[in-house]
Order: sequence, then C-alpha cells, then structure tokens
Amino acid sequence: MPRKTKPSMTPERRRYTDEFKRDAVAMLLDGHSASSIVERLGISGTNLLYRWKQQQVASAGAVGEALDGRVAELEAELRRVERERDILKKALIIFGRGE
Repeated sequence: MPRKTKPSMTPERRRYTDEFKRDAVAMLLDGHSASSIVERLGISGTNLLYRWKQQQVASAGAVGEALDGRVAELEAELRRVERERDILKKALIIFGRGE
C-alpha cells in the first residue's frame, strides 16, 4: 500500500540576494530600527538581519587586512625604487654628467 505524504507545514525558505542583504544592513547602519527594516522588507526576523550585519563586518575586516598587506608591499617597493633613483643620481654626478 503506497504511503501518503503530508504537505509540508513550513513555508518555503526565501533566498535573499547579496545586494538585498547589503541594502538592509545599510539601513540598519543608517539608524533605522531593526524591527522597522524587518517589517518594511519582509525579512523573517531581526536575528537574520543582525547575522547579515555580522557577516558583512567580518568580510570587511578580511578585506581590510588584505589591503593593509598590499599597502605594506607597495611602501617597501617605493623605498627600493627611491634607493635605486638615489644611486643613479650619484652615478651621474660621479661620471660628470649631472649637476
């Protein structure tokens, strides 16, 4: 005898785009209350909104660390190039072509 399946009682899970999440978090950071954002945008709860905020802060921190590393690399390269330039200036003076 085939089993009958009951229809699911839970509503289908809604998926939000990254842009939607960023906009919702931006509203929160602009000073809007979490409950008003949730109501206005139809988000399932304030916990979800705060989770998105936490994820964006963590993501921004990782990007910041990567940029800090790149800045340090570029500063080191700049110092190296400046030393090379200074050596070339001295060489021009030694060989009598510079003033």
